[in-house]
Amino acid sequence: MYIRIFFFSFIYIFILITNVNAFENKILFKINNEIITSLDILSELRYLESINTEFQNTEKNQAYEIAKRSLIREKIKEVELKKVFKKIKIEDKFLENLLINYFKKKNINSISDFEDYFISIKIDPDIIKKKITIEVLWNQLIFNKYNQNIKIDRQNIVDEIKKSNKQKQYFLSEILFNINEGEKLENKFNLIRNKIEKSNFSEAALIYSVSDTSTKGGELGWINESALSKMIKNKIQKIAIGNYSNPILIPGGFLILKVIDIRVIDNNYDLKVEIEKIIREKTNEQLNQFSNIYFNKIQKDIVINEL
Repeated sequence: MYIRIFFFSFIYIFILITNVNAFENKILFKINNEIITSLDILSELRYLESINTEFQNTEKNQAYEIAKRSLIREKIKEVELKKVFKKIKIEDKFLENLLINYFKKKNINSISDFEDYFISIKIDPDIIKKKITIEVLWNQLIFNKYNQNIKIDRQNIVDEIKKSNKQKQYFLSEILFNINEGEKLENKFNLIRNKIEKSNFSEAALIYSVSDTSTKGGELGWINESALSKMIKNKIQKIAIGNYSNPILIPGGFLILKVIDIRVIDNNYDLKVEIEKIIREKTNEQLNQFSNIYFNKIQKDIVINEL
């Protein structure tokens, strides 16, 4: 089955984003049996602005497309999850801890803080709770499907750590993208590169990345060099701070990495703890790749209609 996505005119998008009271809440898209309404779009726009300051500088028509894509991706996951789980729900205490940790940078230290914050920016806290719940269950689904396929050489990790009493870390951002049938890699990369040069890497990630990190401008944070695959490590070792790579072919698409910063730290940590940390990082990297592969697979069977 084919995905059918219809686009609104710029004028309608502008009205939709700038004037909440100009129209009634309407169903805009149907993703199989799941719907996206005009208020869903508005909530997503506010949410994206709250977690990524770069989003506030995005042109209104582009902001609409980003919010729409984000919601469609979420709904596709929800459709798949409902085939596996009886309810889209996780334990309340576990969810509350996740929410507090996830939004700690917003000075949220309790579930009351969380609810007050999102109410203050006119977002129903239950919408955010559902978002996080979908991501948790999606990650659980991917782990259950692919954990037997994870390949990690523990001894190699130990050997790498013991090579030096110092360890290099990279602060990275990513853009993960696919190319459509008939599309050329060079043309797609030039499109992304032009946006990076015209605006910045973060905004390009918002627009073009299909990774779940796109809503945060592609930010991956600090990554231990020993946690990187040999191929990725060889690529980024040649990149100066502030620069980004050419597209790297990985399972699930093409990856552009930007080196935001580099630091070297002393290996004055507990060896066992550090090994387990690196194993988790490598596991997450592989699971993220499996997640992208699986998402690309299931979205081919999704029908998206404008209503």
